[in-house]
Amino acid sequence: MLRCEGLTITLGARQILRQVSVEIPARGLVGVLGPNGSGKTTLLRALSGALRPDSGTIMFDGRDLKTYAAIQLARRLAVVPQETHLAFDYSVMEIVLMGRYPHLGAFEFEGPADLACAHAALASTGTDHLAERAYATLSGGEKQRVVIASALAQLSEGAHDRNTGGRVLLLDEPTASLDLRYQMEVATLLRRLHDRQDITIVMTTHDVHFAARVCSELVLLGEGHVMAQGAPHTVLTTSQIAALYSIEPAQAALFASVEQP
Repeated sequence: MLRCEGLTITLGARQILRQVSVEIPARGLVGVLGPNGSGKTTLLRALSGALRPDSGTIMFDGRDLKTYAAIQLARRLAVVPQETHLAFDYSVMEIVLMGRYPHLGAFEFEGPADLACAHAALASTGTDHLAERAYATLSGGEKQRVVIASALAQLSEGAHDRNTGGRVLLLDEPTASLDLRYQMEVATLLRRLHDRQDITIVMTTHDVHFAARVCSELVLLGEGHVMAQGAPHTVLTTSQIAALYSIEPAQAALFASVEQP
């Protein structure tokens, strides 16, 4: 589905990623795990096509990512940022309908099919009852689920899309600003979306417990390079966690013992 080889990215005077190679399988649920400043967001931006690497390649369904038109990528690949800031007081339905823009022609407005996609996305994230609410009045967990619903609406097949291939949902630290209750809600939602819909999910996180509960595969990213990739129970070892987070083995053992789902 998504594969990057030898990815190197420099921002300003700092080299953020160094020779990163990662394989994202179709219909995978992959977590990119690492401490703050390890390059997780930069890698996600590169996978989304928003950031061009200095060197290396990114392949999407066997085709170089940079050969896709922006509208092609937007119909198949959606990004949920760590924070969503809005200039106006939009309703929940308006937020979700924004995801339909890549499927509209020039000067075309949303039609019944787009509204149906939006309602389906709201229902799949358990937020359909919030459709008429102002986004600004929602709790942190509700806001995150609405933004995910907008991304799902973006990935829903439209009138201009037929046999376009797989879809990818990229999430940057989806639980970073949420308390434990909402973290659990988002974790449950992502597992459900992965199990019930034909979507490949890639998320960044610095939370070992969250990654172990949710993801079927992990990429350990430390100081701009890949330290390990594999199933959680194979990569979340005491030595790997200690090296990744620069902590003592005794501390790392507390996280390495996390039970896998």
